[in-house]
Amino acid sequence: MTTRDRDAGRIVLVINSGSSSLKYEVYEMPRERSLGKGVVERISQSGSFLRQSGWNGTTEIVRDAPDHGTALTMMAEALTDGRNGILGSLDEVWGVGHRVVHGGEKYAESVLIDDAVIDAIEENTELAPLHNPANLMGIREAKRVFPGCPQVAVFDTAFHQTLRPAAYLYGLPRALYEKYRIRRYGFHGTSHRYVANQAVRFAKRSIDNTNVISCHLGNGASITAIENGRSVDTSMGFTPLEGLMMGTRSGDLDPSIIFYLLERGYSPEDLNRMFNKESGLLGLSGISNDLRDLEEAAERGDRNAIDALDVYAYRVRKFIGAYAANIVKVDILVFTGGIGQYGTRMRERICNRLENLGIVMDYRKNLENGPREGIISKEYSPTTIIVEPTNEELQIAIDTFELGDRTVA
Repeated sequence: MTTRDRDAGRIVLVINSGSSSLKYEVYEMPRERSLGKGVVERISQSGSFLRQSGWNGTTEIVRDAPDHGTALTMMAEALTDGRNGILGSLDEVWGVGHRVVHGGEKYAESVLIDDAVIDAIEENTELAPLHNPANLMGIREAKRVFPGCPQVAVFDTAFHQTLRPAAYLYGLPRALYEKYRIRRYGFHGTSHRYVANQAVRFAKRSIDNTNVISCHLGNGASITAIENGRSVDTSMGFTPLEGLMMGTRSGDLDPSIIFYLLERGYSPEDLNRMFNKESGLLGLSGISNDLRDLEEAAERGDRNAIDALDVYAYRVRKFIGAYAANIVKVDILVFTGGIGQYGTRMRERICNRLENLGIVMDYRKNLENGPREGIISKEYSPTTIIVEPTNEELQIAIDTFELGDRTVA
């Protein structure tokens, strides 16, 4: 492996390995500069392809990818493509960071990957059966392709391991927690950690004495209360289904609804599909899970679209109020994610009626700011409202660089 001088930068490759896709991005650290990114789609399906864009142009490969090993090989080929590649050689890769969905109760921070970490990810497969196996395939193949590089696991759940029992325990028999590990885990932790730190810097404050409510609003959505840099409550729970109403997920509901529908002929599979893929904005509106479509329909006076938008905003506002009560003071309210960053009208809906909590939006600033990083609250607002684009890939690159640097320091 080529040794790179610290001042010349180190190349970190970030990999997000899903069940049928593999996304990746290349960063020069510590400058935090993205050199390019790509994705392999339809792994183990017909019509597989790779698309990559970077400083040197774009690359496309159309080829069957029956497994993640083939996908990694396609990625390596694209990265070093003689015409439009991002790197001159794979030897330039100094470290590899992996997004891993579930770390269970074992990991409260990102870690260098060794056999014990791989075993732990496997043990938590029952908690994330759709994601952890795919994450593991990406790790194993990356260790094959980049054998001399530090490999780091960055867990979606790790940031929320600072929750107290009052926040993570359910009102169920204790034995269910002790035997089956049923508790609140929370997700989107990498995004919440990133935007909270960025928003605090933007506001010229210190994370050590700042309380933040972070709203990651997209097709998947969650809210996290952060006290002095530590997650103390979050809306997603044992799975990502709990909490806010989302694009296609129901969010919180009365558990008795499940039994009611089972008695009327719905199967567990029917309900699982309904609550995860046919509910939320899509199910309530009957139109779409895309906020833009619903905004257009609402403009035309569609009652179902109006209701869906109102329910979405109401539930977000309710969580903000609950978290404000528990963390006593809210210094920063941050919006991120596809809806949080781009949905100016939804931000307005949410913040309307929060003035009694000291969260006072400047509606003109909100419209003018749009999706950019910026402050959208009144100057006299006790709580600063900030729009902060998320960048989970960069956070993974930062963690990988910091952990890998310790091994060679």
